[in-house]
Formats: sequence, C-alpha cells, structure tokens
Amino acid sequence: MTYLGVKFIKFNTYMKYLTYALMFVGLCFTACKSDVKPSADGKGAAKVADSDKKNKYKLTPFQVSAAFPDAELSNMRYSEGQFEFDVKSDSYELGQQTTDAPVKMCANSGKGQHIHLIVDNAPYAAKYVAKFDHDVADGDHTILAFLSRSYHESIKTSTAHILKNVKVKDKAIVEMTDVTVPTLTYSRPKGTYMGEDTKKIMLDYYLSNVDLKDGYTVVADINGENVEMNTWQPYYIEGLPMGENKITLTLLKDGAVVQTPLNPVTRVFTLKADPAEAG
Repeated sequence: MTYLGVKFIKFNTYMKYLTYALMFVGLCFTACKSDVKPSADGKGAAKVADSDKKNKYKLTPFQVSAAFPDAELSNMRYSEGQFEFDVKSDSYELGQQTTDAPVKMCANSGKGQHIHLIVDNAPYAAKYVAKFDHDVADGDHTILAFLSRSYHESIKTSTAHILKNVKVKDKAIVEMTDVTVPTLTYSRPKGTYMGEDTKKIMLDYYLSNVDLKDGYTVVADINGENVEMNTWQPYYIEGLPMGENKITLTLLKDGAVVQTPLNPVTRVFTLKADPAEAG
C-alpha cells in the first residue's frame, strides 16, 4: 500500500471517530435540555422548574416491601357512626407487625398493620380493627379505605382498597356508588416525626383509575421544590428541616392538572429533635 493510501485510511478513521464524538455531544445536549421538572400551580398547565437548580432534598425509591397479594378489603358498611369492613388474607392480619419493618428505617406503628380511612381531603385515620367508631358529617363524601403495612405503606392492589362516593345521613350511609374518575389521594407524611424517624420520611399516596403509563404524572411540591414521579411507589425523603414542612401533590395528564375533586392536595407535617438528645 502506498504512503498516501495509508494517510488516507488514517484520515478516514479520524473523521469517523470525530463524527461519533460530535453525535454523542449532541445527544447529551438534547438530553440535558429535556431534563426538567414540572410543578403544578393547581390552576392549569404545569410550569417548568429550573433544570440547573440543585435539589435541597434527596428522594430515593422505597425498598421492595413485604407483599400481600391475597389481602382483600371489602364490604364497607357505616351505620350508627360505626364502620365495618371484611378483611380476608392468609398472610395479612390487622394489628400484626409487618415482617420487614425493622429494615425499613422509617416511622413504624407499634400497633401493627392497619386500615387507612380517608374521608374527602382529610388526613387519614389509622384503624387497627375491622369494626370501629368514626364520625362522618351528614352530606356527600368521597371515602377511600386501604390496607396498610405497619410502617404505613399502602398495599397497592385492586382488592386491598375501597373507593366510594357516599351520602351520609344520621350517621349512616344511605347511598353509595363507585368513583370512576382519576383520583389521587395523599397518605404520608402525616403528623409529627421525632428523633430517628426524622431522617428518612416516607412519601406515599394512592392512585385510583390512573395508570402512570398513560400520560399521567404525580408532582410533589416539597417546601417549594418540585419532584416528578412517573412510577407509583413510595419514596424516602431525606434532608427535610426540623419544624413544619409542607407537601402538595398534584395529578397531571399530559402536563395539565387533572380537573377532578381533591386534586391537588396539601399537607403540613412536623419534624422534631429527640428531647433526650437535646439534654
């Protein structure tokens, strides 16, 4: 092969690698431009957050939890101010500790597994038995009930929850129908966290008539910082300050706020240092 032929081959090789390098840079530039987090204002289309902003808080997916595929919550009744449910399962029992609770590193109920009862947009009430008193005012309400692990993570199956529109009169349900619209319900964080429980806070919510693969997104506004969630699962939040914190959850469809009742929803919760450590 001639000297000029060798030089030509080397030049072609150089140009090939240069082309690959330029293509890689272009792909990186495109990906960086699209890496934005929408935040909903509750009135219309989502806003685009500053992609160069450094996150204050760390969100990581929750560890895979103990599964209860046969857990079933059914037959909700409410009469004389008392709820009653049927709970069926070979592996799940109200009042028992969930087996993997010690490794979760987040707040856990010493009373064990329970029902989360949510009336309209109110914080949930934890119920450790299937029959209990709970006051519901006369009128129209949306009621969600789902089975929870002892560390408050919901069981996200079609058989482990009930979602109904109801009419209550004189401490009894007189009408009840299924909720068929896309529905986002806030679950955790809630209340007050203290000491070690403040280090990792679980963020969990419930989706009904929603598949996040169909253009839906859940956006969490955490003290003004927005995080987009495209997978229905709980998350650990780390780095929250002591004192009051506020989270707003919003369900979006193709970037716009879904116009359904109870969307968006806001909760305020509190983190406190362990008094023993202060001494």
